[in-house]
Amino acid sequence: MSTIEHSVDVNVPVKVAYDQWTQFESFPEFMEGVESIKQVTDTRTHWITEIAGVKREFEAEITEQHPDERIAWRSIDKPHQSGVVTFHRLTPETTRVTLQMEYDPEGFVEKAGDWLQIVKLRVKGDMERFKAFIESRGGETGAWRGDVPGPHQRGSSSGVTDRPVPPGTIGGSGFPQEGTLPPPGPVSPRDEPPQGPRPVL
Repeated sequence: MSTIEHSVDVNVPVKVAYDQWTQFESFPEFMEGVESIKQVTDTRTHWITEIAGVKREFEAEITEQHPDERIAWRSIDKPHQSGVVTFHRLTPETTRVTLQMEYDPEGFVEKAGDWLQIVKLRVKGDMERFKAFIESRGGETGAWRGDVPGPHQRGSSSGVTDRPVPPGTIGGSGFPQEGTLPPPGPVSPRDEPPQGPRPVL
């Protein structure tokens, strides 16, 4: 299992950075190797990626999500990967976005790519492109403000329940493995309902 971590400071408020990250169908605009992402439910997405010439198609689910704080996810089947992205308010107009991801390379090509740190370089590039993407726009393309309790908050093995997506709504998703990611920060109760629809422009 390989681990990648990278942070980038973006010149937008924490709410803007977080809201944009919930727009998964916009990821191909700044993530190299991500061909498409389809939002299936609020907590599940379908990905098509290509890294080092290896094409993969898989589903991922959010395991924890708290507005303006964190989104955690894991893949449902192979390729095995999990991660968490956290959002830290530095100033009213500046946010530190930190991505931590674990993945299990499969086959000779992917293991060679891992050895050459191709994936790490790609993640770093993706984070820098996210910074350029959101700063050039000056605002998010949409938002989903729903809350997904983590396993430690629900007392269950998964902590995730799929919820139907209203027509025209794009959800958010994520994937962590317990014991491998930093513990969540303090979470305050939120009564506000998810906001939608979330158009991707």
